[in-house]
Amino acid sequence: MPPKKETKKRAREETPESASDHEDEKATTSKAKATKTAPKKKAKVSPPPNNQPTNLVLPVDIKFPSKIANTTRIATWNICGLVPSQKKGFQYYVEAEDADILILTETRANDSPNIPVLDKRYPHKFWSNSSKKSYSGTAILSKTEPISVDYTLPGHPEPDTVKGRIVTLEFENLYVVGTYVVNAGTGLKTLDAKKLWNTHFETYLHSLDAKKPVIWGGDLNVAPTELDLTHAKSNWNKTPGYTEAETSAFARILDPPEDAAENAKPFVDVWRKLHGDTKNFTYFSYRFQCRSKGIGWRLDSFVLSERISERVKMCEIRDEIYGASDHCPVTLEIEGDL
Repeated sequence: MPPKKETKKRAREETPESASDHEDEKATTSKAKATKTAPKKKAKVSPPPNNQPTNLVLPVDIKFPSKIANTTRIATWNICGLVPSQKKGFQYYVEAEDADILILTETRANDSPNIPVLDKRYPHKFWSNSSKKSYSGTAILSKTEPISVDYTLPGHPEPDTVKGRIVTLEFENLYVVGTYVVNAGTGLKTLDAKKLWNTHFETYLHSLDAKKPVIWGGDLNVAPTELDLTHAKSNWNKTPGYTEAETSAFARILDPPEDAAENAKPFVDVWRKLHGDTKNFTYFSYRFQCRSKGIGWRLDSFVLSERISERVKMCEIRDEIYGASDHCPVTLEIEGDL
């Protein structure tokens, strides 16, 4: 039946491949049977409804507004592999953003690389690399030296699977946590692993928040609400990143229920708070012309302890920064010292 075929096609178009570490990119699909019908004319692509840019190559000349006075600029970017992104203009964004703290996810790094554009700006670099070669990877680069650094997720029964997915920096007044959260996988085959991560991460985040406020940023691998992906209905409970298990776990962090950890306090999805019901996305698959069609997901975010959320003066998706990765960076500026 035509309606069912359309729904399946949409689901395939919107699956966030890079959020699953690209482990399924080379999977083959069954080929359609050849027909003798005349080729169809290429349909015109309409502008995306959210008015986000549709460029496929990273701009070389990048300029952002100056940082607001007395703020700290923090940026997060899933770079879809450090090596390939450097060949596609990675340095142009890093130079233009000039963030005080830069969170990089899906680095796929195997060591602590020396990269001139990063070495020039960041004296303090913390790389969390997976034990599996060229897989996942998270880093936080900072102009300010932290008090401490941690690469673990306390309580997780499989610590080796955590490698490459989390870095926590402690500063005098707050924590910065960068994550490349576990993906539920094609066909939701690793949803149980995602649930395990969510259970322990929720506990961890609230334990940090009990000591100091927290800024959590990175590829969170969840579209929190129907506003955060193009076709919510056709993906619900079918596609990684938009299942009841994942969205409810995220909601528990924002609004802790009665059975949460003692004295667990609320967190805020700060981009959503500042932008209301706007539908803008941070991830567009390289396949199926998703970028030009505006078919995307908002997977990359900043989540802050509620008590410091009012200090955020700006939080934006750098939606023109596309091409060096299939994700766009997200940047915030928060008033006060780290």
